[in-house]
Order: sequence, then C-alpha cells, then structure tokens
Amino acid sequence: MFMYFTGFADEAGSSIDTQIKATKELGWNYIESRSVNNTNITDLSGADFEIVFNKLLEADIKISCFGSAIANWAKDPRSQEDFLYSLAALKRAIPRMNRLGTKYLRGMSFGIVKDVEPDHPEIEKQIFEKLKILVKQCEDAGIIYLHENCMNYGGLSYEHTLRLLDAIPSPNFKLVFDTGNPVGSDHHVGTPPYKKQSSWEFYKNVRDFIEYIHIKDCIFIEETGEIFPKLTFTFPGDGHGDVIRILKDFIDSGYNGGLSIEPHLAVVYHDGSKNSSQEIQYENYVNYGKRLMDIVNEIKSDNY
Repeated sequence: MFMYFTGFADEAGSSIDTQIKATKELGWNYIESRSVNNTNITDLSGADFEIVFNKLLEADIKISCFGSAIANWAKDPRSQEDFLYSLAALKRAIPRMNRLGTKYLRGMSFGIVKDVEPDHPEIEKQIFEKLKILVKQCEDAGIIYLHENCMNYGGLSYEHTLRLLDAIPSPNFKLVFDTGNPVGSDHHVGTPPYKKQSSWEFYKNVRDFIEYIHIKDCIFIEETGEIFPKLTFTFPGDGHGDVIRILKDFIDSGYNGGLSIEPHLAVVYHDGSKNSSQEIQYENYVNYGKRLMDIVNEIKSDNY
C-alpha cells in the first residue's frame, strides 16, 4: 500500500455530507472518522450508522481509522463504569469496522489521574489489565488497536509508551503518533517540575512501533489547571511539533501508511467554548490538507 492522506473530517463539518465534500475537494479517498453530527461513530444509532455507511459507499470514500473515545483522556483507569463504556463501544465498533473494511481503531490508555501518581504501580496494574482485555477483543476480530500519545498514561513520556508496549505484547497493539501532542505535555520522568516533551525525541524513541501518524502542530502558551494546556494551533510546520523533521525521517525510511490531519485551527474538539463559522472550519481543514500535501511533495523532491 502506498502512503495516503486522511483526516479527522469532523473538523471540516459535523455532517457526513460536508466531511465527504471536503475529502473530495482535497482529492483524498479516506476519512478518519471520529464523529458525525457531534456523535462518535461508535455511539451512532444503528439507523444513523446505516445512513453514514451508504453515503460513504456512494461517494467511494473509505474510513482509514475509527477515532474512538475508548480508554481516552476522560476515562479514569480506576472506574469500572468508564471501562465498561470502552468495552461496549469497542464491541459496537468492531462489526461496523468490518463492514467498512477498516482495520485501525484509535484508542488510548485512560486519563492521567491527579490524586495519586499517574504511574503508581497500582494504577499501572489496572491500566495494563484493562487494556489487555480491549486489545484481545481487537486481536480476535482482526482489528489493530492504535494507541495515541495524548493526555493519557502512555502520553506521560515515551518511556511510558514503551512500558505499555512491553506489558501488552500483541501484534494488534501498535501506535498512532501525534506530532502535536508532546508540545503541551510534561515529560513525566524524574521529579517535578517536569520539562515539556519534545515531539522529535518522543517520535525517535517509539518510531519502530508507529503504524499511523496524526499531523497536528502547535505552540505551548501556558498551563490551565485543566486536562489540556493552552496552545496556539498552527498549520503544519509552523509550530513546535517538529512536523517536517518527523515527516522527512519517516518518509525517507519508507513509510507507506496514513497521514491523518487533525488541524484544531477552527475548532478544538475537546474545547466546546471555541466555535468558528462553518465556512472557516471547512476552509481551514482543506487548506491544512493542501499544506500537508505541499510539505510531503517538498520532502519527496529533497527540498527539505
């Protein structure tokens, strides 16, 4: 398979029609499906999923990955309710993925707990045990669980991601690397105050396990006291996510998977207070995709 472009098309618009339109305008054949009409694809009703399925089929657009909320940053690793939601969402996702011919599911490793050390041995034990169950479900279904470095256990540092991979030695447990997420994340190793992560350092230490890439770029502004810090999101290559350096290294090494854009320029998915007009959202998504294609072409022409 050749390298291909895809993206979180819900950042172009909430409806599947708008998402397909933006994808077609870019000349792409893939969407990374997170939500349709503000509902995650794993949580859509059966009837609504049928509508999405048929429109994708008619447009000849494929889903590269399910951008699920399974074990994500909002899920406490100690909460049985959060785990059962994740398990149920996965069980709903699998038959839908099979129908769509989608082999990748974006998942995480539960949120970063605040009242104890987030990598306390007892916390780690619960995370590893629960993730093993989720990954086994994927293994049995022929699905690959792609862990994203985000505000979750595995995102605490590249060392924590490697610890996860050691604890869950499954061929169906691999990584999606997000270029922008390290920028605002602490390197949770040693004693505080922690330094911020380097996207390049994180990438080069987990490179051998990366199956898929999220393209995001940003500049750290300040901590907020909430889950996510304040960041200024930029076009790829304009922030501190080492996007061009990482892309050049991975493309030069023969990468032939998906490059999935997650612009966050007009709408930050976890920040409901930041709204933009539908036109700006749409144009930002398309322009972001064009910028990424330009960067890739420059890399292939040895201009970087």
